[in-house]
Amino acid sequence: MTHSTTILAVKRNGEVALGGDGQVTLDRTVVKHNARKTRRMFHNKVIGGFAGSAADGLTLFEKFEGKLEEFNGNLLRAAVELAKDWRTDKILRRLEAMMVVANKDHLLFLSGNGDVMEPDRGIAAVGSGAPYAQASAMALLENSELSAEEIVKKSLKIASEICIYTNDKINIEKL
Repeated sequence: MTHSTTILAVKRNGEVALGGDGQVTLDRTVVKHNARKTRRMFHNKVIGGFAGSAADGLTLFEKFEGKLEEFNGNLLRAAVELAKDWRTDKILRRLEAMMVVANKDHLLFLSGNGDVMEPDRGIAAVGSGAPYAQASAMALLENSELSAEEIVKKSLKIASEICIYTNDKINIEKL
């Protein structure tokens, strides 16, 4: 399990929202409260977030943005190509981070193991608080009429109350 941050994305009613908390830890110490681990990409048509080492996550964002440009915004193709590079490249293979990326049509989880997965329920979460945020999002998706953005916000708040590596300084991007 990655012990650094929580990223959650939810698709609902044609809307996709992705959020992350702002906490950065160094071993057992909080060193920053308002870090931004989410980003808009490819002419604001793609959103993404990472959990794991900050330098590794930012490197993955840069590589992914390059793939989006190379494949003219095709999210699925860019994700598969990044996953292939991530798994086979000597340097990328050592990166310790996970990503969630989305556009209006697709929501994907990516990992250094070559994983490119689109969750069945329109919920993807990575990081130390992922199980808490995902469970909360599932319950809210099935038992409320909240928007994708409201579900992300409430679920990350719940995760921050349970996971010591997640705080309530939440950044949300939506499409």
